[in-house]
Amino acid sequence: MTEAVVARFPTPPLIRAADVTAKFVLVWLLVGALIDPDTAHLRDKAAEARAIGYPLLAFTVPAIWLLWWKDRASFPWLADLMVTITCFSDILGNRMDLYDTIVWFDDWMHFMNTGLLAGAVILLTLHNSSGLLRCLERALAVGATAAILWELGEYVAFIRGGTEREFAYTDTLGDLALGTLGSVVAAVVIYVLWRLRRLASAAPQLELPVPVERA
Repeated sequence: MTEAVVARFPTPPLIRAADVTAKFVLVWLLVGALIDPDTAHLRDKAAEARAIGYPLLAFTVPAIWLLWWKDRASFPWLADLMVTITCFSDILGNRMDLYDTIVWFDDWMHFMNTGLLAGAVILLTLHNSSGLLRCLERALAVGATAAILWELGEYVAFIRGGTEREFAYTDTLGDLALGTLGSVVAAVVIYVLWRLRRLASAAPQLELPVPVERA
């Protein structure tokens, strides 16, 4: 008698704790931003849109897991943390006023967060046997699309008709380039780690059930 056993991996305590903490603090910061946008440095910077969009994004992986993956794999904590950081870091950066006090912070955020989002999608949708070209293809599809959507959102939310219009074109081109570069770097890093036999438990939902002989 043969029985299929789904892939299950031990929960990484540090990654799990970081993920849960980031989600909790994200919601807390968003509530604070809605109550007092000035303290959160989000006045006229789409605080309401962030309060809706960021929780939806941060809880997308848990929702998908509960609906489709719960019975076939353990939770993909690393990918979920990477998605959560893209939301958490932006709100925290605004709360600490880093965008206005550190010249390169905005550039770093576009590079890092687009790369993290693209990397998370790679981990969630590609097996660790995938080649470099396939990783790059997936990363560019996700990263370039995310970068374009973000710039469109910024324009509608607070650039159109604002004081930043004069420099918006140059800034948008730079942000798109950095987001694309971040996506490429994420794809290469994940591919190299896969070749080094790392991240084996990062996407358990993609592992095929293992047949086990039962007496």
